[in-house]
Amino acid sequence: MKQIKYLVMAFAAVCFTVGIASCEKEKEVIKEVEKPVEVIKTDTVTVVEKDTVTVIDESNWAKYQKLVTDDVKANKKNDKVILLVAFGSTWEQAFDSFDTTIEAYKTAFPDYDIFLSYSSAICINRAAAGENGVTRNYYAPPFWLNAFADKEVMYEEIVVQSLQVIPGEEYTRVINYIKDFANNANGDLDDEYLSQVVLKLGVPLLQSKENDVPAVAKELNALYSDKAAEGVVAFMGHGNPDSYDTYKANVRYTDLEEALQTYSKNYFVGTVDMMGNFKTNVWARMTAAGITSGKVYCHPLMSIDGDHGHNDMAGDDDDNWEDGVGFTPNEEGEVEDTSWKMYFQHLGYECNDDTMINLGLLELPTIRQVWMNHTQAAIDGDPLDYYHSKNPEE
Repeated sequence: MKQIKYLVMAFAAVCFTVGIASCEKEKEVIKEVEKPVEVIKTDTVTVVEKDTVTVIDESNWAKYQKLVTDDVKANKKNDKVILLVAFGSTWEQAFDSFDTTIEAYKTAFPDYDIFLSYSSAICINRAAAGENGVTRNYYAPPFWLNAFADKEVMYEEIVVQSLQVIPGEEYTRVINYIKDFANNANGDLDDEYLSQVVLKLGVPLLQSKENDVPAVAKELNALYSDKAAEGVVAFMGHGNPDSYDTYKANVRYTDLEEALQTYSKNYFVGTVDMMGNFKTNVWARMTAAGITSGKVYCHPLMSIDGDHGHNDMAGDDDDNWEDGVGFTPNEEGEVEDTSWKMYFQHLGYECNDDTMINLGLLELPTIRQVWMNHTQAAIDGDPLDYYHSKNPEE
């Protein structure tokens, strides 16, 4: 029988850390035991992430829930609310980007209260620990949804806006948060309230090939046509590994490159994790188009410029490069341990700190507006049929 680690944590993996004075104190409350995967305690909340099952002590869950609920009570001004759900980050630039996005939403939707949540447990914990020098505390979506249903709050309308780029794995998690909330998964919410509350869902940036892809391509070209006239503009998305390519959402990167190339053949879109669309594949498409020298601008195709943008794209790592030998791709064809900047630089292109465009998509007002358009469309549309909201790519 497959064995996994159960992490019994007061420092909950799905919520942010509050009031922990040091990492050493944190370690004192973590116990590790080996148990078979089939045995799951029924009196605790569990979260499954790939090969790890995290078991959260209920007393701590209640503690963090109270903090979120108190925050919502203190800031409730309207009867309607928008919850922005981002994957998350630990970089100050990303924090600033989220702050700016919240303010933009408050201006655009004055009749709604606005809150922002992280869906990534890793980002929640590391941001709380101040991984990159600045500490921020964020909460996972279930805390917010439960707070919105508190008997002293009870919002009449809840809009959840996904800040994902593609309708893939992370977007599916957002949908499932809503499903669990609507179905009163923990049995501690008011069923009468849940039967009456209006739930709505704003879709990711590139949900639709027919509408969103052309709209985003148009705005990106308006921003970067001058650079495309000078050389390549290569956008770096995240992508889902093939085994997690939910609803084949990775196709949106290909769709976007095709749409951008109607403006200029110098636009390319690659990813960190999509099989067949790594930086090596971008280079192959560039050389096939006869682009073997010149400038290469790199830009994150992610909501924020975080770890991937700072390191995978613009970092100085080139451990895979060996003078006289070149690069050694892995079995998937990717060159690991080498950033996009250093990869194209070693291949003879002008690619350096000056050609890195370190901006997340939420920092671009015209691109952010596409997400906001989705929010407005959700508000204007029918209440969410959460059982049929995934809209898989056919």
